[in-house]
Amino acid sequence: MLLIAGLGNPGARYARNRHNIGFMAIEAIAAEHRIGPFRARFQGAVAEGLIGSERVALLAPQTFMNESGRSVGEAMRFHKIGLDAVVILHDELDLAPAKVRVKVGGGNAGHNGLRSISAHIGNDYKRVRLGIGHPGDKALVYQFVLSDFGKAEMAWVGAVCDSVARFAPLLAQGQDASFQNKVHLAVDAVGFGDKKDEA
Repeated sequence: MLLIAGLGNPGARYARNRHNIGFMAIEAIAAEHRIGPFRARFQGAVAEGLIGSERVALLAPQTFMNESGRSVGEAMRFHKIGLDAVVILHDELDLAPAKVRVKVGGGNAGHNGLRSISAHIGNDYKRVRLGIGHPGDKALVYQFVLSDFGKAEMAWVGAVCDSVARFAPLLAQGQDASFQNKVHLAVDAVGFGDKKDEA
């Protein structure tokens, strides 16, 4: 069993926030692989199914971002899985929009969702970092991440989430480099790959 959690804040008012791109990606994965319906469990919304031949639980914590670790930890304990079977999809300020990177462990870069998860389960889980760019001033970050994506931005957001969903079988099989490369090629192919690499 693989636990794939997308981070965000619950409720309609946050649905299009930059901070919620993890939720958007989880929804895209569920739709692409016909996993569902989501049920209330583990202080979150969870759906179980198959991605390729891998059994997965898709989780959207409903605890609000800064308590995401409570939900992830509960699901992890229930399924008796280790850190090597946990994947977290989250917004990343330090990547340019439409860029995606996969890494295991590392710092949390001030991300409250990751900080909570690391506090509850440890730090060495896999992160799929979904670039949203940086507002350019640290003082503007809070407002930036809790603001909605603009209409023009939703095109690349859709391309990223669709590509993450399409190539999720590679992620589920642990083929992180192939997953990352395939996502970038797909996003490039629809015209969003010419952004500068790092924000």
